[in-house]
Amino acid sequence: MTETFSYIAKILPALLEGTKVTLVVFFATLLLAIPLGLPLALGSDCRFRPVRWFCRGYVALFRGTPLMLQLFFIFYMLPIYFNILLPALTAAVITFVLNYAAYLSEIYRGGIGSIERGQYEAAACLGLNSFQTMFGIIIPQTVKRVLPAVTNEMITLVKDTALVSAIGVADLMKNSRSAVNRDSTTMAFLVAAVIYLILNVVLTKFSYYLEERFSRHEARAD
Repeated sequence: MTETFSYIAKILPALLEGTKVTLVVFFATLLLAIPLGLPLALGSDCRFRPVRWFCRGYVALFRGTPLMLQLFFIFYMLPIYFNILLPALTAAVITFVLNYAAYLSEIYRGGIGSIERGQYEAAACLGLNSFQTMFGIIIPQTVKRVLPAVTNEMITLVKDTALVSAIGVADLMKNSRSAVNRDSTTMAFLVAAVIYLILNVVLTKFSYYLEERFSRHEARAD
């Protein structure tokens, strides 16, 4: 047992360094994909056909192909076909942002579509234009409805970040695999699993907090 704890203490610094990279990918994806998903959601229902076709085609492409394949395309194929060479971490973040924006756009679109038609009619009676109606009335109500689905995507994102090790990003998964290959023991995988679990437990607790906070706000508004 003493040797086990000694070994964990030995590999933990490298795994924590990898965890920092995992968190960089996670937060960068959230900060960029969450706002990018909204124009895609609105564009998917736009009356202007080219915009609607583009947004729906984008969503179909990124939801219909594996995330791993998208990583390989951006990291390996962009330099070959377009002479665009990106650092591995940058390529990973770009891929995750583009992919998760597509999924979030469909969540937003479903939330916007769930708002009762009477809300639009009431806004029209108040003399609000389309922009004021959407961003002043519809979207604030949509936030509460899509929150559980968005937080679920956040939890999925933590696990998906392990894919970036496939293009050489020194994240938690890559560093744990390096320790396993070097030391011929799977203990690093067990420690990595615990770290991923801790991250997801924290995210789950945070999602519960957000849902409860929005529920209280909605109750006071009623």
